[in-house]
Amino acid sequence: MGTSPIPPRTSASRRAFIATSLAAVGAVTVPAVARAAAGAPARPRRVPARTPATMSFDLVNNTGSDTVYAFVTGYAVNNGNALTLLLSDGHTPYYPPSPSQPLSPVGADVAIPLAAPGGTRQITVPQLAGARLWFSVGGTIEFLLNPGPALVQPSVSNPSDPNINLAWDFCEFTLNATQLFADTSCVDFVCLPIGMTLTDTLGGAQTVHGLPPGGLDTVCNGLKVQAAKDGQGWDHLIVTSGGQNLRALSPYNGMVINSSLFSGYYEPYVAQVWQKYSTTTLTIDTQESYGHVGGQVSGGQLTFPGVASFAQPSTADIFSCSSGPFNSAGLGVEALAILARLAAAFNRSTLLFAANQPNGAKPRSYYQHSPTNHYARIVHATAVGHLGYAFPYDDVTKSGGVNQSGPVSSGSPSVLTVTVGPQH
Repeated sequence: MGTSPIPPRTSASRRAFIATSLAAVGAVTVPAVARAAAGAPARPRRVPARTPATMSFDLVNNTGSDTVYAFVTGYAVNNGNALTLLLSDGHTPYYPPSPSQPLSPVGADVAIPLAAPGGTRQITVPQLAGARLWFSVGGTIEFLLNPGPALVQPSVSNPSDPNINLAWDFCEFTLNATQLFADTSCVDFVCLPIGMTLTDTLGGAQTVHGLPPGGLDTVCNGLKVQAAKDGQGWDHLIVTSGGQNLRALSPYNGMVINSSLFSGYYEPYVAQVWQKYSTTTLTIDTQESYGHVGGQVSGGQLTFPGVASFAQPSTADIFSCSSGPFNSAGLGVEALAILARLAAAFNRSTLLFAANQPNGAKPRSYYQHSPTNHYARIVHATAVGHLGYAFPYDDVTKSGGVNQSGPVSSGSPSVLTVTVGPQH
């Protein structure tokens, strides 16, 4: 059994997720701290509390299945950040005690049955940080507990995980005294279409549609086409069950399962980038009070004087955004802002033509130069509106541009409608 820590992602509107990192076999989600500097002020603004202590989520079943379940997990903002799940009634918070043994049962029924296809189930969600709203089709997700308590979540890269053949997926949110912030996520894999509409108290609405009908099959077909073009094994990211596509893994998760996958893929590109910036300045707009910071390659390191130096990243470092030079441990806020923009630029392959990051490249130029993160390219091309988290720093945004990760947020939220299955 593996764990998948609940990771925060920080975007321009600055969520305050609570970082959790659980150590167990099969953990593949990018560590929480690795995604903490995509464009945020160093400290959150103090604003009057405008959000409710609890909020209604309307869960719409568009899967065509009568057997669909929802699960809510997170950390109680108003109860000492205690691990929290909702009980099966969809309204009652459950704070599991710390078990004496690893991999213990949760101790309560936390599977919330959804309505029949086309129907809506309303749940009541308390203020939670680092939260996820999970869905499964055809069966329930098996969550377990480690001492702490620490929630043991399903893993897509551990073949012994009891959920490995189950269709499950999630979206992420934080509800606190400042705002509701939510996003869909394809950072680790693609499985179920999930879309959301956030309505505020003034009647305004924000919608992210997610994948269209047949979206998973479209992604899988795109991976097969790319594998035929470059021979890089993108089709190895496809997971099937019973002869049907079950999920498509991110490149990093694919490499967790098969370490030889994408061997040497980015290294020639990285060498070209290092050569370019040995004579040219790479300018990073931190989109913070630090302003623009310049760096050049010297002694094998991409150095931003007085801030940080970065060694050449490997393919695994680029796809994970959290290892090698992208390990964020011990870095200050300014260095984290640089790290986020470098990681995004490598995944989008924009460094050889744009010496000003992230403002020197527009979304239409992302993923257009080989090598690149074709999984992210295909996910964005498939999603309705082309928005959704496809790699850990996908919320790095050109100043004044559209956040490619596709979040919804409001300081005065009313109802969050989340649809599992295509919205259209």
